[in-house]
Amino acid sequence: MGYDRPGGEPLVLGVPRAAFRPSPIFLALVALFVTSGVLVWNGVGNVRFDVFLFVVSGWLVSLCLHEYAHAVVAYRAGDRDIAHRGYLTLNPLKYTHPLLSIVLPVVVVLLGGIGLPGGAVWVDRHAIPGRLRHTLVSLAGPATNVLFTLLLVVVLRVGIDAGGPIEFWAGVALLAFLQLTASVLNLLPVPGLDGGNMIQPWLNPQWRRMYDMFAPFGFILLFALLWNPRIGNWFFTAVFWLSDLLGLPPWLYSTALSLIRFWQT
Repeated sequence: MGYDRPGGEPLVLGVPRAAFRPSPIFLALVALFVTSGVLVWNGVGNVRFDVFLFVVSGWLVSLCLHEYAHAVVAYRAGDRDIAHRGYLTLNPLKYTHPLLSIVLPVVVVLLGGIGLPGGAVWVDRHAIPGRLRHTLVSLAGPATNVLFTLLLVVVLRVGIDAGGPIEFWAGVALLAFLQLTASVLNLLPVPGLDGGNMIQPWLNPQWRRMYDMFAPFGFILLFALLWNPRIGNWFFTAVFWLSDLLGLPPWLYSTALSLIRFWQT
């Protein structure tokens, strides 16, 4: 660590310390997640709306941490400018377009009950040497989702036996299920998604050019694949199999899915 001038702002590898501070927006999301969880636990206010806030704010926090994981690994791998682009502040508004990064994933959670990949971190690939480092940058996000899935499952399986309102544990179960679906989706070898980006550095030049041509349309390709009855069935069969393997009760996260649609009677 150094200083840009006497009495100036501390620098970390030439980057202002402020570039690493969590943004007020992220801290507000964390506060909303904790507060709504407390409200659900104590049965204060409209329980359905509280569960909605609990699940949505928790999901948005996980989106921020998913993208932060990409950014921090890219920073460590050699892309120092990623700090100047604001990706290490956990600000969800920095991760591409707010509509695609925040609104669309939340809508899909509410209507479809799956964790759609959200924003994206722009990484200067030329600043990162070695194919393995590129793969690790892409792997960091899905690895975060997998970690959250396991953590939430452990919390659920240990905590639910200790008692507490079923609405709270239903919210935790739905968050775990969303993390599970996000893990699987992000690991699919689709151009533009993390799974595809993990293998892109290892392709020969001809296949890499084809990959780069389709990568901007990753979301469209993902929707097209899931819309296909056979592929969609394979995906959900795999997700439900993994959910059962982890011990996630289907009735519990289904209950939360009904609760967060608070506008329905």
